[in-house]
This record gives sequence, C-alpha cells and structure tokens, in this order.
Amino acid sequence: MQTLKALFEQWAGEPCGECLALGANGSSRRYYRLSGASHRCIGTIGDEPRENRAFVAFACHFRAKGIPVPEVYAVSDDLSHYLQEDLGDTSLYGLLLDKRRQGGGFDADMAALYRQALTDLAAIQQAGADIDFSLAYPRPAFDRQSILWDLNYFKYFFLKLNHIDFDEQLLEDDFHTLADFLLGADCGYFLYRDFQGRNIMVTENRDLYYIDFQGGRRGAAQYDVASLLYSAKSDLPEPVRLDLLHHYLDARHLSGDAKSQWLNHFWAYVLVRILQTLGAYGYRGLYENKPYFKESIPLALSNLRRLLDSHPLPEALPELLRALRSPRLAPASAQDTASGLTVRVLSFSFKQGLPDDPSGNGGGFIFDCRALPNPGRYAEYKAYTGKDRPVIDFLRREEAVAQFLDHAKTLVAQSVGKYLERRFTHLQVAFGCTGGQHRSVYCAEQLSRWLSDTYPDCTVLLTHREQER
Repeated sequence: MQTLKALFEQWAGEPCGECLALGANGSSRRYYRLSGASHRCIGTIGDEPRENRAFVAFACHFRAKGIPVPEVYAVSDDLSHYLQEDLGDTSLYGLLLDKRRQGGGFDADMAALYRQALTDLAAIQQAGADIDFSLAYPRPAFDRQSILWDLNYFKYFFLKLNHIDFDEQLLEDDFHTLADFLLGADCGYFLYRDFQGRNIMVTENRDLYYIDFQGGRRGAAQYDVASLLYSAKSDLPEPVRLDLLHHYLDARHLSGDAKSQWLNHFWAYVLVRILQTLGAYGYRGLYENKPYFKESIPLALSNLRRLLDSHPLPEALPELLRALRSPRLAPASAQDTASGLTVRVLSFSFKQGLPDDPSGNGGGFIFDCRALPNPGRYAEYKAYTGKDRPVIDFLRREEAVAQFLDHAKTLVAQSVGKYLERRFTHLQVAFGCTGGQHRSVYCAEQLSRWLSDTYPDCTVLLTHREQER
C-alpha cells in the first residue's frame, strides 16, 4: 500500500490523505480508492506483472482510439502497482440490482444503457483488432488451448464436484469437436473476455466506461455478446436478451448470410461461456465455499437449461450433452425468470423493409401510419423527429392521430390480456411510416408509455429502428 501512496504523491503532487480498500469479488487484484486535497484515483495491486502490463497497454490503445476506458495515471517500475481514473461506484449490474430492490427491473432506462453498451462493444471489438496481442495474458488468442482450459475447468470444478457421471475420453472428444466448431467463426476481433455488467461503469451523466479488460485477447465477437446477455447474476428475461442481440447485430450492420453465419456460432459461444462461468462458480463456491458464488450456481444452471431447450447447438456432442442433461444439474432452486411478458414496440420505415422479430414467435402487430397527417412534408419539421416537441405538438392537434392510437391500443390491449393469461413471453408491436422519423416514432413513443402505465407487470422495450441505425 505504501507503493500506491508514493505513486499517488508523484502523480498528484500532494500527499495521499485517505486510502480505502474496495471489494474485488473473485479477482486476485486488490483495489483502493486514494484521495488527497484535490485529486483522487483508483489504486490497483496485482501479483501478475504481465497481466498488469496488458491492462495498461490496452487502456492506452483504446483511449487513443476514443473508446471510453479509464485513464492510467502512473505505474510502478515493477508493474505490480498502478493508478487509474476513478469512475465512481455505480456499475451497470449495480444499477440493475438497485432497480430490482426498489420493485422495478429492466425498464426503458436499463434497455437504453444495455443498447449503448452493445453499440460500444462493437466499436471495442473493431478498435482492438490491431492491438499488440503479444502483450495479452495468458495467451494472445482465445484459441484451442484457451477453449480447452475453460472446458476442463468446468469438468474438474463443476462436473466432478457435483458427482456427474461421464466417460472421460468421450467427453474429451466432444471438447475438441466443440473447439473446432467455435474456431470456425471469424476470430479476428478483440475479445474482452469478461464483458459483463460489473465491468461497465455508469457515470452521473449516464455515460458508460469499460474496465477490467486485462484478460483481453484476439477472438470471436460472439463470446463477449454472450458474456453480457447471459450473465447469470444479471438474469435478463429471454425476450430482452433476444431484443438486445438484435440491436447488436444492427450495430454491426450484419444481415443476410453474414448474419446467419454469425448466429450459427453464437449459441455455441453462449454454451462455452456458461460452462466457463459454472467452472468458476464451482471453484469459488463449491471448492472454496464462498457464498456469493455458490448462490449464483442455480441462475447459471437456469441459463444452461434454457439454452439446451431453446437454441440450436452442434449435434456432434453426445457425451457433453448427456452430462449437461443429468438430473443432478436440474436448477430446482433457481427462480425461473423466463415467465412474464415482454412487449417490444418499434418504429420503422417501410422503405427499409419490414422489421424482424428476434424472439422467433412471429405475429403481433404492424400498424401503417402513412395515412396520418405527415409533418415531414413541412420544412419547419424536417429536422425533428417524433420525439421532439414541435412534431409532438403537430400530431397531438390532429384528431385522426388520436383516433388511430385509440384503435391501436384497443387491439394491443386485447392481445396483452390474453398473453398474460396464457403466460406468453413476447409480443411485438411495430409502427411504420415513409421515413421512420415522424409519425411512426411518435406513435411508438405514445404506445410504449401507455403500456408501461397500464401494465406494470410487463417489460416494455422501445426501439426506433431507422434512428438507431
């Protein structure tokens, strides 16, 4: 700690008045908040100099490319201590947890933050593609060896500790088959390795910053998307995950064959990420007997069960799938959060095609707003959208718009009532107009607010397709 204080004094030019230890959960690194009369920062002590060198180098690389990561202020000569920018105490996961404690959950505010995180992730993956991966620790790529390390971690610290029966050689054969399939994806991106809500900081201005990327290496983009969406502790509803996945694909401008090929590998990366997580939970929770990790196991098993039941995986994994379907792995104590209705409301332009339904359910509603009065025909409204006051006032004055929305609410209410009664999980309601800027945006905004007010038990997701592109 004295080294951290000395670094602080060299950087800040003033004595360190306070040094408070911060929690680190499963990390072996130790974190402290250091402050003086006019400066403050986060001090880190890490026992592995190569890992610390990777973090410092990656942080400098990303900041030079405009990626919001913490600035590194000072580093000790032996690379065991360093100071970085203090981004506060609010993480994306912490914000979600606070909302749940207050009786809320994944609302429109959280949806916007998660979408921003996924948009930023796409930029991080591209910006880090030319990083010096020789500095990566412990390996320069998420390659066959890395994949087998994760799978064997799961085998020894989860399957064996839970006394799951399996044939060692057949399981090893399946591990190699799975590795072959995973490496068939495009592996030329920066793989963050632990892109999850605890490593995304939310500032008072609702800006997002990204931390703890010292495990980054070259790899496939699918892995980090899986890490965020299938985080066990975040426990996002499945329709929300699918909506956010769709947003990420849009941010990457993936469509047609490229989109299909990307998704073909995605679910296998979800699987290997869940297995890696279960290995970590087994080691920290079952072996080291740490309650936080032990309590997370049922949630991770629920993720695994939904994946096995609902999404395509490589078929040539018979021994692995047999072990994963063992009755011993049934998450009996996990809360099943797949129940509950998510209504996805969106605006779009007919010129750009009909919207996709990421849930795969089909159905729902598409309302055509092109018969409504169009503010886009007038020069004074062209620079605005249906979220701006001048357009809102224009459309509110039109009786035809109010009648149109009343009819839409009546139809949607009938479906929402039945969907809740029958425990359906997803409904999509889309509003289209010529450009996807004025009428459809206004109607989607109005309907989403009405749904949130009328059906507090529903999760309402609002997307403006053309604007978010």
